[in-house]
Amino acid sequence: MNSARPGPARATVSVVIPVKDDSVELARCLRALKRQTRAIDELIVVDNGSCDSSARVALEAGATVLACAEPGIPAASARGYDHSSGDFILRLDADCVPSRFWVESICEAFARRPDVAVFTGGARFVDGPKALRGPIAAVYLVSYFATTLPALGHLPVFGSNLAMRREVWRAARSSVHRHDPHVHDDLDLAFHIGERHRIRYLADASMGMSMRPFNSARSFALRMYRGFRTVLIHWPADFAPVRWVKLVLYRTVVKPTRRKGIGA
Repeated sequence: MNSARPGPARATVSVVIPVKDDSVELARCLRALKRQTRAIDELIVVDNGSCDSSARVALEAGATVLACAEPGIPAASARGYDHSSGDFILRLDADCVPSRFWVESICEAFARRPDVAVFTGGARFVDGPKALRGPIAAVYLVSYFATTLPALGHLPVFGSNLAMRREVWRAARSSVHRHDPHVHDDLDLAFHIGERHRIRYLADASMGMSMRPFNSARSFALRMYRGFRTVLIHWPADFAPVRWVKLVLYRTVVKPTRRKGIGA
């Protein structure tokens, strides 16, 4: 009689891609996801009112296509997260090109670090002038992390390269600003998960992305506006000094007390 016990169940992965009128870039992204060294269990493309063939491209690639009539990336992303059934929810944009090891690297990181709830990675540009790809990507990411870290009191998350445990989204989904199309959904998510959950940067999660957001001053200005708006709508409750105090109290008093079972 074989008394060997079965090993732990394999964690499942859902990948969410919000899209609007981006069929060519989406097709490229989906091809990259097909080449992953670790298979995806669930692929969800959220069509945010496209007028092109984005939905058809996603269906032909075997993705589950969800319609989201409410405008804005926050609504589309949240719809995809809500529908996800995987243990881990991975998010990237339609114009992204993940490395072959993207999913595998994230799964291995979660297995190594059960204490981490969210992993976020960086990006490199895959188009635009070759000489400018590296410098602009570096300036963009350093600026994003440098300006948002003081407001949050911890690492932000980067929506083009994001992975979280499903239970983390379940806890945050009722509080995120999913109905405001003018917020950065990733920065907003960081406000709502970072106070109670650990976010870590994963250098191994390599991601390519388009330089299109920097093709015009208007596009760049819109990103800046949305960033400031996302921070301001969390005030006064999450005004930086107030948030820092809350973070310190939670990590030094509340969390250790819960671990000891005091007051449970």
